[in-house]
Amino acid sequence: HQIYTRADPAYSGRVTVPVLWDKHEGTIVSNESSEIIRMLNAAFDEWGDASVDLYPHGFHQEIDAINDRIYPAINNGVYRAGFATAQDAYEEAFDALFAALDEVEERLSKSRFLVGNRLTEADIRLFTTLVRFDPVYYGHFKCNLRQVCDYPNLWNYVRDIYQTPGVADTVDMRHIKAHYYGSHVTINPTRIVPKGPDIDFSAPHDRNRFAAG
Repeated sequence: HQIYTRADPAYSGRVTVPVLWDKHEGTIVSNESSEIIRMLNAAFDEWGDASVDLYPHGFHQEIDAINDRIYPAINNGVYRAGFATAQDAYEEAFDALFAALDEVEERLSKSRFLVGNRLTEADIRLFTTLVRFDPVYYGHFKCNLRQVCDYPNLWNYVRDIYQTPGVADTVDMRHIKAHYYGSHVTINPTRIVPKGPDIDFSAPHDRNRFAAG
């Protein structure tokens, strides 16, 4: 909240993360994750490794189509299920979520990543939900038909991305669990944080069976 009011002292709206902050100008550039991922992908090529391109030319349409399928059903779907206040709304989100997970499981039987055999922003966007699914969304948001570890392709895929250099450093499971179980008082009024599950994201995966992108 301090960041938001520093950018706009009169701000009294909802505070969300992530936030891309301009330290020089002292203001928020964006708080929309879909915008931030593209800014970080291309805006700093002059100073970073320009060979890393998560939104490559020639694949924009396919990446956008996958994002349009995954965001409402999976990324946002877990929240729609978790914060539903009516049984019908919960079941609608629940069914759409697992239908989409089944689709992705099938897609990943044919290629290492969502768009062929190269990592793109579509994978990063999906990964952030999948890595939280078993320890948080399965129980906390009642998305309990299956865990990610019950899907052979999805489970290997999550470990593959987690083991990509630099990715594991962005995943603090202790913080993730403390945030979800401690901040959603209407869902978890006791704020008790479960000790489990014990997930080994560093275990070997089988995604190397696909050709390199």
